[in-house]
Amino acid sequence: MRPAYIAGPLLLVVLLIPLAAAGQTRTDIPRIGFLQASPAARDVRFEAFKQKLRELGQVEGKTIAIEYLSAEGRYDRLPGLAAELVRRKVDVLITDGGTPSIGAVLRATRVIPTVFCGVADPVAQGIVASLARPGGNVTGMTPQHTDLAPKILELLKEMFPSAKRIAVLSNPTNSSLSLVVQRMQTAARALRLELDVVHARAPE
Repeated sequence: MRPAYIAGPLLLVVLLIPLAAAGQTRTDIPRIGFLQASPAARDVRFEAFKQKLRELGQVEGKTIAIEYLSAEGRYDRLPGLAAELVRRKVDVLITDGGTPSIGAVLRATRVIPTVFCGVADPVAQGIVASLARPGGNVTGMTPQHTDLAPKILELLKEMFPSAKRIAVLSNPTNSSLSLVVQRMQTAARALRLELDVVHARAPE
C-alpha cells in the first residue's frame, strides 16, 4: 500500500495534539467522526483504529470521543450521515469506504480536517491536488489500485496462457472501481483478452 501523504497513526498524532491541548481549556473533549460505508468492515478496521488510538495514549470517553456512523452498505445514506457528523461538530473526520465516503464528506464540509483510506486514485478523481501536496482539508492513504490493475491481468495471463476471457466483478457506484476497470480494459486489449465486466451494486 502506498501512503498518499502522512502515514495514518502519525497523521492522527499531528491532528490530535493541538486538539488535546485545546481540550484542557474547553468543557468537552476532542471528537472524531468515523464514517464507514460497509458494516462488514467495522469489526476489523474500526477496532484496529480504536486500538491504535489506545496505543497513542487516547482513552475513549475520557481524552477523546468517537462518533461512529455506518451506511450499512447503502451508499445512498452516506451524504446524510456525513452531514450528521458535521452537525455534531466533530474536530476530525475519518472515512472508510473509498471514494463514496470521502465524496460525501467533501460535499458536507471543506473545513473539518478529513482523513480517507481506500481511494484508488485520489488525484485523478479530484479529491486532492497531488499526492505530495494534497491541499484543502483532506489527506489520507491510497493503495493506488489503478497502477496494479494492468499487472493483475498480466499475472493471470502468465498463469493461464490459454485464457481468452476474464470476468471482473465491480460496483459501478464506486468511481474508484470504475477507474480500475478502465485501466484493466486498456491492458486487456494489449494482452488480447476479452474483459467481461459484471456489475454488483450490493453484496447480495
